[in-house]
Amino acid sequence: MKTTTRPRGVAALIAGAVVLAGVVLAPGTASAAERVVLSKGHTDAVDVHYEGGRLSLKVHDDTVNPAVTRDPADVTFQVLPDAATPVPDDPSFAFLGSPGTQIWLLPMTQNPDLLWPGWNTTTLDSGVFSGDQVRLSLVDVSGPGDVSLFMQDVFGGPLVKFHSRDGLPDALDVPVHTHAHANWAFTAEGRYTLKFQADAELTDGTEVSTGPVDYSFVVGDLSDADPTVALQVNGMADEYQPGATVTLNAVQTPQTELDHYHWFNRCGGAEQYSVLPGEAGATYTFTATRELNGCEYVVKLYDDDEQVVAGSEPVSLWVAFPPQEPGAAQTITAAIDASAGALTISVNPDDRAVVLPPAQLSAAGDRWESVGELRPVTVTDTRGTNPGWSASGQIPQNFTSDGGASFSAGYLGWTPRVLGLAEGQSIAAGPEVTPYVMGSGGGLGSSALLGSASDGAGRGAARLGAGLRLSLPTETAAGTYTATLVLTAI
Repeated sequence: MKTTTRPRGVAALIAGAVVLAGVVLAPGTASAAERVVLSKGHTDAVDVHYEGGRLSLKVHDDTVNPAVTRDPADVTFQVLPDAATPVPDDPSFAFLGSPGTQIWLLPMTQNPDLLWPGWNTTTLDSGVFSGDQVRLSLVDVSGPGDVSLFMQDVFGGPLVKFHSRDGLPDALDVPVHTHAHANWAFTAEGRYTLKFQADAELTDGTEVSTGPVDYSFVVGDLSDADPTVALQVNGMADEYQPGATVTLNAVQTPQTELDHYHWFNRCGGAEQYSVLPGEAGATYTFTATRELNGCEYVVKLYDDDEQVVAGSEPVSLWVAFPPQEPGAAQTITAAIDASAGALTISVNPDDRAVVLPPAQLSAAGDRWESVGELRPVTVTDTRGTNPGWSASGQIPQNFTSDGGASFSAGYLGWTPRVLGLAEGQSIAAGPEVTPYVMGSGGGLGSSALLGSASDGAGRGAARLGAGLRLSLPTETAAGTYTATLVLTAI
């Protein structure tokens, strides 16, 4: 069994293998009630929540800072015209249409010029649902074309999760603590309504369901006139120390395709605002100084003809006085960006292959079984905000032999354990995942939690491991089989 921890991008739909192993930084979440159009950036379109005994679907919108949680009824997801791409000349992609036929694709790996929607169960706690999982279903699709959601295996082949052309509903069992992305393919331009539903069984046997929830998509240009755009500046704190970093963000409501801005400030009682040279993006970052105290900042949004579409209200910068020191002293100010740092998951490149001992018959004589150890996995969190994390693993493709035989990744299970901690860390090992046996177990064919750190307890480097257990039907063909374990940290 091989392991891999880095996503490999694809220039085209099947140019290479896609491994879902992104690093996601989760900022604090607020709520928003205004109607928006989301067309670029990351969003957990299907975000599963369980509160007060009620299962619900939300939209986690990371296209704004700070991120917000929205009601699906308030969101239109736009698949921009630039998402158009031909169906590959590969029989495995025939479910999308004839080779060369145009489709509109939101890819599994992020393209900053397109929307990057996914699904998310990271807010769900372990021990609440049977099997620590919920069932996510695409119940119905209405619109001018067909809709498909598919991942890709390590060889670039499609792993179809939802496909409207061959009939719905389609269902997918999703473990808690899962954050996933897929390719979203639409076969025609126009407006669509996708009905998603989440169902689960509580550990006491109670069934809970969201019922069908409508999600609105527009493929191509919006059919109505450009909406009136409101623009505001987010990110200004109440006060800064001299030398601190100031990061301002321009936020459109609703979000449009326009991305050309100019930033302005007005300082020292000036009557007019002055343009800030070279600042044409949605973010403006600078250093606070006493000379800038009391300056006002605005941002304006422009169309392709350099006409102003929207302008923000001013925000003011307030910079504290440095403390008074004796005449011979010096003041030294150090600034640390609280958002700096990263979350990574890694394995030793020289110690990443697991070779299980030859399988032996179980005591009952009804299974082939073998046990071994996962090679150590290191999760390193250097983020200043210390938001916590979860590490998971999945084998997305069957075990295969050189002779072409195969068996399901679900026949391999694990028992996670914590091997080492940094000072101040508090890490919990994931639950045991048993190999699939008729009627029970799920194995590592689905995403399984390896370990997690709660808010405020994850910073540093933690080492995780797991005992592995393979349990196969006795009719499995003899041979040497391999598969790839994909590790993710969010």
